[in-house]
Amino acid sequence: MSSLPIDHFDRLPDSLLLLIFNCIGDVKALGRCCLVSRRFHSLLPQVESVLVRVDCVISDDDCSPSSSSHKSRAAGPFSNLFRLVFGGIVKPLQALGQFLGPKRSILNGTLNPHSSSSLSVGSGVGDDGELDQGGVTHHSPTQVLRNFKEIRFLRIELPSGELGIDDGVLLKWRADFGSTLDNCVILGAASVHLQVSEFGNDGCCNYSNITGGSNVGIGDDNGSIPDSFYTNGGLKLRVVWTISSLIAASARHYLLQPIIAEHKTLDTLVLTDADGQGVLRMNRDQLEELRVKPLSTSSASKRTLVPALNMKLWYAPHLELPNGVVLKGATLVAIRPSEQSASKKEVTDASWLSTAFEEPYGTAAKMLIKRRTYCLEMNSF
Repeated sequence: MSSLPIDHFDRLPDSLLLLIFNCIGDVKALGRCCLVSRRFHSLLPQVESVLVRVDCVISDDDCSPSSSSHKSRAAGPFSNLFRLVFGGIVKPLQALGQFLGPKRSILNGTLNPHSSSSLSVGSGVGDDGELDQGGVTHHSPTQVLRNFKEIRFLRIELPSGELGIDDGVLLKWRADFGSTLDNCVILGAASVHLQVSEFGNDGCCNYSNITGGSNVGIGDDNGSIPDSFYTNGGLKLRVVWTISSLIAASARHYLLQPIIAEHKTLDTLVLTDADGQGVLRMNRDQLEELRVKPLSTSSASKRTLVPALNMKLWYAPHLELPNGVVLKGATLVAIRPSEQSASKKEVTDASWLSTAFEEPYGTAAKMLIKRRTYCLEMNSF
């Protein structure tokens, strides 16, 4: 009589499987894993590190059929900023749907008129009890994450940045939030290009002559902003960049409320985008602050109210980085709420600003803060 074949997965301890699942992270891949066996299905709720790549960001109110008639009348220049609908996820979300269990009660919560805006992941399949918009069935990360009970590290990735910018223009931001904005740093440049070396015949550039503190500007006036900056629209463009980045950050923050309220084990939450345009971060203390303090919202749109701000600006007409990247019209803006200025570190803290961006842009921030500082203020909006 032949013996039953050995299932080698049964020989792996739960702790090792959970380590593997945490390394996988991606919620769609975990959705597939939950179909492998009952054991995998039972272990998935204990996963601590999860990545959710969403396809669109819509308001929960927009999920209601009755709202479709007035969506086009939404006011404000950023009314459609977060309705970024991209291709659906078909089989992975079907698999994850089985992991999540019944959705009808979740859907009823989503359609509650008092519910907040939420991110949304499209499955492309309209099962009974799910909301189908234009052939794409939307699941909010709140739904997708509902059965994960031990999440500590959550990363949510949008398919692209919200701010439409011209080719060759650099615009990056990073913001930290609690119940409101804690700080924000913005790096922009009117153009970015790679300096062509006059040496070498192999097509490779040699930038050994460039150092982090040299070649900071052409016609450099001790870090002063040239008069042309005010007359050719340069200052106006930087103000637009700043306001647009703050609106994008505050709208992302608003959309995270349901997830933060439901997952009290979270230590770190990051909401970024595939373009690397903007990053919103919240640590454990900031997450807890949002849970216990009422959120101030903007009456004009579904986003967190931006408080009155103190800002510091650094500018260089021409900035050459050590790897040969050249930024023209390079601008760094460091932002904190006015009421925090006296109690928290100065926005000129080099360690905070230089670590906000990956290289080579961290070096750009270090170089810019050595220049003359300009102070600005902005009212709440």
